Amino acid sequence: MQNENTRALTSKELATAACKALADKLGRDIVTIYVRDKTVLCDYFVLASGRSAAQIKALGESVEESISKNYGIDPTRTEGVRDGRWGVIDYGDVIVHIFNDETRLFYHLERLWADGENLERYVEE
Repeated sequence: MQNENTRALTSKELATAACKALADKLGRDIVTIYVRDKTVLCDYFVLASGRSAAQIKALGESVEESISKNYGIDPTRTEGVRDGRWGVIDYGDVIVHIFNDETRLFYHLERLWADGENLERYVEE
């Protein structure tokens, strides 16, 4: 659901908003992977790492709160954020993955989905 005062975000803008919320809570190694040409699941994966279960929870809450407050968009589904190993926040066209280091290395979504041209590291301006 969107606020009356906001226009519809593109999936790229939504991915960037998620990256900013992650960076604001000191998420590490934040990347977006454009996967629209590879799957019908979504347009972008946003990946980030947290140092602890508490930080992973805080990162997930920051993404949800920021996007809801600024754009009136709530996730369609959230899984695992409270567990602190691998949290997933699904916004339809954008799926945010927040990992601890061990889980991120094990699943290595960058290796599975990136082809060298569709991965972009988030750098705050």
